[in-house]
Formats: sequence, C-alpha cells, structure tokens
Amino acid sequence: MAHPEQPADAPGSTDEMTARAERARSRRQRIVAHVAHSFEEARRWDLAFWQQLTPQDRLSALVAIHRDIAAVKPGHKPPESRWRP
Repeated sequence: MAHPEQPADAPGSTDEMTARAERARSRRQRIVAHVAHSFEEARRWDLAFWQQLTPQDRLSALVAIHRDIAAVKPGHKPPESRWRP
C-alpha cells in the first residue's frame, strides 16, 4: 500500500508498479514482429502489415509517431489539425 501522503499512482508505489506491469503485458500482446531475410521480403511484409490495418488504425499510428517525435525532439511540433483531441 502507498504511503498515506503519497498518491496511489506515484512513482514507486504498488499501484503504479501494477499499472506499469499491466501496460507492459498489453503491449506484448499487441507487438507484431517478423524476421526478414532480404530487404525485398521486409518491404513486402511491411506493405502487407499496413494494408491489413483499417484506415483509422493507420492514421492513429501516424498520429502516435508524430507525438513520439514531439516528445523526444525539442522544438518539434506535430502538424496542426482541426480534429486533434
């Protein structure tokens, strides 16, 4: 149990560690990997992977990539959008 003055989700708290473990478990269930033996095989696999996703999933991945870049690259701002949450 977390210290009474410490929020339940504070770094190092039991709740925070449990939440982190749950997020890691969820990521492992969604990760897709492939070993390619040539660049051509990798290109075909990559194309097939992205084409099997819905347009919404592809757009969501693009937005996530822009947010990741913005988080690690100082001064980088993702393109503005009218529908941005």
